[in-house]
Amino acid sequence: MADLQHWLISVLLVSLRLIPGLAFSPPFTLVPIPATARLILSLSLSAWLVSGHPAQTTGVDFSATGYFAVISSELIIGIALALALQLAFAALMTVGRTIDLQAGYAFAMIADPASASQVPLIGMLFAYAAGVVFFTTSAPSDLLGIWSLSLDHLPLGAALGNHALTILSAYIGAIFLMAFGAGGLVLVVLFLLDATIALMSRTLPQMNVLFLGFQVKTIATLVVLPVAIGGSAAVYLRMFRFALETMTRMA
Repeated sequence: MADLQHWLISVLLVSLRLIPGLAFSPPFTLVPIPATARLILSLSLSAWLVSGHPAQTTGVDFSATGYFAVISSELIIGIALALALQLAFAALMTVGRTIDLQAGYAFAMIADPASASQVPLIGMLFAYAAGVVFFTTSAPSDLLGIWSLSLDHLPLGAALGNHALTILSAYIGAIFLMAFGAGGLVLVVLFLLDATIALMSRTLPQMNVLFLGFQVKTIATLVVLPVAIGGSAAVYLRMFRFALETMTRMA
């Protein structure tokens, strides 16, 4: 009975390492999923990890460090690992917001039911396209492997190293640069259109430049955007690989 109780406690503690990623990080939040289903999935994966790592989970004596310290360390590790995926999709949202501002779509923001906030229209298209790439590749199984590897390097009760902050700092700059590469084609086209319209306004001052600019850029965005999204699959895949590599280094 004591062994079963210790095993259940280990499962609950390990689930704290998984819940931040499954509950708050895209691509798992792109589609509304009931909280009960997320909880069951987290506990099931946690039980699988505990069964595969008995020495790092059930073999750890929690009385030495205290349950509060173990809970805090597990949450910190889970948040740090989930932050890598969260930042990747945040970078895509930032690129989408930039395109919305340039093309005039910023006047029509859409509401995100997951965060109860307004999100960029083009950013959501980028996010859903990246989510498709995530689930159609080996990224989910790689994520499971990273959670398993984290238990090998950081057993229950272990603290995240100071190197994690340095790794995340370098990761932020690189992932945002990759994201702007995904929307680079649209941004270049919009820049050229802005330059052309500005030149026309100098030669034809009587023309309504603002009205013409919105129409031209809206149509150009609709034409170029499918090409940009279709050609950015490799960029999305590289972003996820880089995010998973960063999670591995932090673990």
